[in-house]
Amino acid sequence: MRPIPLFAALILSLFVMPAPAQLPGAVDGQALPSLAPMIERVQPAVVNINTETRVKVRDPFWDDPFFRRFFGGQSMPQRERVERSLGSGVIVDAAKGLVLTNNHVIENAEDIKVTLSDGRTLAGELVGTDPETDIAVIKVPATSLSALPLADSSKLRVGDFVVAIGNPFGLGQSVTSGIVSALGRSGLRGVGVQNFIQTDASINPGNSGGALVNLRGELIGINTAIFTPSGGNVGIGFAVPADLVQEVMRQLIQFGEVKRGSLGVEAQDITAEMAGVLGVKEHGGVVLARVLANSPAEVALAEGW
Repeated sequence: MRPIPLFAALILSLFVMPAPAQLPGAVDGQALPSLAPMIERVQPAVVNINTETRVKVRDPFWDDPFFRRFFGGQSMPQRERVERSLGSGVIVDAAKGLVLTNNHVIENAEDIKVTLSDGRTLAGELVGTDPETDIAVIKVPATSLSALPLADSSKLRVGDFVVAIGNPFGLGQSVTSGIVSALGRSGLRGVGVQNFIQTDASINPGNSGGALVNLRGELIGINTAIFTPSGGNVGIGFAVPADLVQEVMRQLIQFGEVKRGSLGVEAQDITAEMAGVLGVKEHGGVVLARVLANSPAEVALAEGW
């Protein structure tokens, strides 16, 4: 058999090579599902936040007595370092220009810049912040803004599909998807009030303050923290649920802070051993271990309540 010329072999291969696999545009006459329409509605309400904070820097040489004597005991010269932070936010009131984010994104910031999905950069003004829930509200000029409605997060179930939108690593607006992994999570360091939504939607540094939405495009939480032994995403992210966010936001807008009730006592559960020592039959309930100074409990005791 005579060999086939190389050019002819190439031409022949074009006819015999299988076509690359492709998803059909529709199945049984129904278009394949896509998150694109919902994300196109949601993205304009998610913003990137950049902050600058000026921090006074102390020269370590000035702690040395010899160094100070060498310069005649002059006072330490003041130096400043500018620290920059990146994060995300969510517009929740287009008419008033109100934006939700995390407290740790804008904490101590002297300059807040909010960049919209259309490229506009607006100056942000702090309305109020609550370190206990790590939620803050800022305000931007209300001109042609889009906002997200808040969902009833109490109706969430483990397994519900969710989408996270934010600004990871300062790359720009990015979208990831996953499910609700758990509800009512607590035990994270650095946050006081904890009732987190846990999700496996990819959340990374820079996503803080961004949106966690359901498939209807409603805000179900503010992405706040991740569990990571390596510094990157491992599929365990946490968001403050919308129901808690809504109450915190209401108080921040009204008072500039969150006002919480305080009894002013420290209590311990009564264990079986403690019940025996105290001479009580039941080991349920609590025992008051300490009354805090200047607390409502101390005032009540002083007045004989």
